[in-house]
Amino acid sequence: MSTAETKTAGLSWARVCKECGQQHEGQDSHLYEYPDDVDDELVCHICLQPLIRPMDTPCGHTYCFECLGSFLKEKDFCPVDRQRLQLHQCRPSTLLVRNLLDKLAVMCPYYAECQQQMQRCELQPHLHNRCPAFRRLREEAEKRKRPSWNELKGRKGDGDLSADAKHSETPPRSTARDLPDPGLINPAYEESEDDNTPLRSSLVSESNVVELFREEADEELGLRIVGGKDTPLGNIVIQEIVRDSQAARDGRLAPGDHILEVNDISLASVPHARAVAALRQPSLVRLTVMQEKGFKPREARPDQHPVPSGSGHGNAASAHNPGTVLQVTLTKSQRSEPLGIKLIRKSDESGVFILDLLSGGLAAKDGKLKNSDKVLAINGQDLRHGTPESAAQIIQASEVRVNFVVLRQGETQDEGRAARRVPEPQYFRRRSTYMKDPPGGFSSQEKTVSLKKEPRLSLGITIAGGRDCRSRLPVYITSVQPVGCLHRDGTIKRGDVLLSINGVDLTQLTYSEAVSALKAQAAQPQVALRVIQTISEDSQEDADAGGGDRSDITEDKREDAFNWTPLWTRWLGLPSHMHWCRDIVLQKSNNESWGFSIVGGYEETHGQQPFFIKTIVPGTPAHFDGRLKCGDEIVAVNGATTVGMNNSSLIPMLKLQKNKVTLTVVCWPGSLV
Repeated sequence: MSTAETKTAGLSWARVCKECGQQHEGQDSHLYEYPDDVDDELVCHICLQPLIRPMDTPCGHTYCFECLGSFLKEKDFCPVDRQRLQLHQCRPSTLLVRNLLDKLAVMCPYYAECQQQMQRCELQPHLHNRCPAFRRLREEAEKRKRPSWNELKGRKGDGDLSADAKHSETPPRSTARDLPDPGLINPAYEESEDDNTPLRSSLVSESNVVELFREEADEELGLRIVGGKDTPLGNIVIQEIVRDSQAARDGRLAPGDHILEVNDISLASVPHARAVAALRQPSLVRLTVMQEKGFKPREARPDQHPVPSGSGHGNAASAHNPGTVLQVTLTKSQRSEPLGIKLIRKSDESGVFILDLLSGGLAAKDGKLKNSDKVLAINGQDLRHGTPESAAQIIQASEVRVNFVVLRQGETQDEGRAARRVPEPQYFRRRSTYMKDPPGGFSSQEKTVSLKKEPRLSLGITIAGGRDCRSRLPVYITSVQPVGCLHRDGTIKRGDVLLSINGVDLTQLTYSEAVSALKAQAAQPQVALRVIQTISEDSQEDADAGGGDRSDITEDKREDAFNWTPLWTRWLGLPSHMHWCRDIVLQKSNNESWGFSIVGGYEETHGQQPFFIKTIVPGTPAHFDGRLKCGDEIVAVNGATTVGMNNSSLIPMLKLQKNKVTLTVVCWPGSLV
C-alpha cells in the first residue's frame, strides 16, 4: 500500500466533508490548506484563517459566518470593538470580497496522491470529478454494508434519533432499502424474476448536507414541503422546487428528498407547522436530506445475461420512459476547449435543455447529443432540477472528459404517450363513492356571518384560489383588512374557505367569477357569508409557523396579504365534497414496479387514513411521467375507491396492473418556505 493510500485508509467517509475534503464536524467551518500567505484583510479575526462566507458587521469588521454565529450565541458584542451586535444586523460581504476569497490558491487535502493545487472555488468539483483519493474513499464506503433506510429516515412514531445514532462516528451516507416500513406500501421496490426485466435490487439512497443562505430575512428558499408527524406521511418531504428560486439555482435538492434535519435539529417527530418555522429561519439554513438515487443493479444469475443500464437515472432502453436515457462522453483535446453547446431552460418544465449545437463544435462533430435533449446529469451531478448556469459551471470545472446523461424524447414509439399528455389535465369533483373522512387530527367547521352594512362599505377581504388556478383550489381568504365590516365582526379569519354569499354558491367558481359575485352581493344592504374553517389538533403550532398562519394578526402589509398562502396541512381538513380530482395514467411495458411508495390505509391506532404518495423513485414510470407529486392523495385505482382499504387490499391491486394503471388523485400545494 502506498503512503497516500495509507493516509486515506484511516479516514471515515462519513466524517469527510464533501465540500472541502477534510474531516470536521458538520457545524464547523470548512478547512483548507493554503500554500501561500493570505492578505490580513481577508483573514477572520476570530479563527485567524482566511474568511469563509464572510459577513460584515455594522461597525465595519468582517468575520466568517460560522465563527460570528458561534460567538454571538454567547456574547452580544463585536469581538474587535465590543460594540453591541446581533447576527441579524450583519450582511454578507460584497461580491468583490467573495470573489477574492474564491480565487485563493489551495492544495487538495490529498495532495500527496493527486499533486493538485487550484482556486478555492474549484476544490469541490476537483474532489468529486478528478481526485483519485477522494473517489477511492467514496467507492470503499459504497461497498460496505449499511443499515436500512428505516434506521436513518426517522419514520413516524420513532421519535428523535438517539444521541448515539445521531453522533455515531460512521453514520452511513448511502443506504440500500431492503424492507418497507409496516404500513408502507412499496410498489416501487418490487423485484421480478422475469427474464426480460432489468436486473435491479434495492433502492440506493444517500444522505447529504445542503446549505442555503438567505441574504434577506424574508427571502424564500423556493421549496414546497409536505408531511410531518401530525400527518400520515410522517416525514418532511420536498414536494416541489419553485422555478428560478434559490433552491433551483443551487440545484442539489429535488422533489422527493426527505428533510431529516434543519440546522442540526431533527425533524423526525415534529409537526408540519414547526418544520415550516424551522425552515423559515433567517440567514443560513443547513439541511440534512435523504435523497433517492434510483435502483442499484444486482448481479446476474448464472443463466441470465445482464441488461445494460443507462445510468442511475433510469434504464437506457426502458420502454416505459417518455423517451430514452442516453450516456454521452465528450473528450476535449485540452481542458479549455469549448463543447459548442447552447443550454436553456423551459417555461413549462424544470431542468436544463440543449437548445443548439454550434456548427463545427465538439458536440456537433461527435453527433450523439441532439437539440431538445434534456440534461439529467453531467459528470455524475444531478441536473434534473438544475439551471443552465450550474451546468455551465460543471462543464467549465471538468477535465478533458465530460460525461452527459440525457433524456431524449422518442420519435416513433413514444408518439402515443406524447399525445396522451398533450391535453390540459381534466379535473372533476370528487365522486360520492370516493368520499372519506379527513386524516386523524384534522377536521372542519362551518361559520356564518350575517350583518347589515352601508351599500358602499367594503367587506374588507382579499381572496385567492379559484377552480382555474393550478391546483384547482377553492376560493379562500388571504386577509381581513381593518377597514372592512368583516374585521369588526371578528368571525371571519385568514385561511377560511368561502362557501356562499347571500345564497350564491362560491365553491365551484374561478377566481374572476368569485370576485364578481362578491362585489355584486357586497353592494346589498344585508350580507350573509358562509365559510368553512379547517382545524388541526395542533392549531397553536400552526400559529407559530413563522407568522404564516396566525389568524389573530390583522395589520398586514398589503403585499403580504396578496402573497400569503396556507400551509399544506390546512387543506387536509377540507371535506371531501370540496375536493377536485384528476386521473393520472401510468404505462410501462415490463414487470418493473411503478416507481412510487404510499402510506396510509386502515390502522388500528389511527383508524382509516387516506393513502398518500410518499416517495417517487428516479428512473421509474412515475418519475418520468412527472405528474405525480409527493403528498398527493390517491382516492381511486382504476376507478375503484381506496376508501376503506387497508394495505393488504391495495398491494395486490397495484401489483396486478401489469402495463397500465389509472390513479385518481387529489393534489394540494405544499407549504412554501
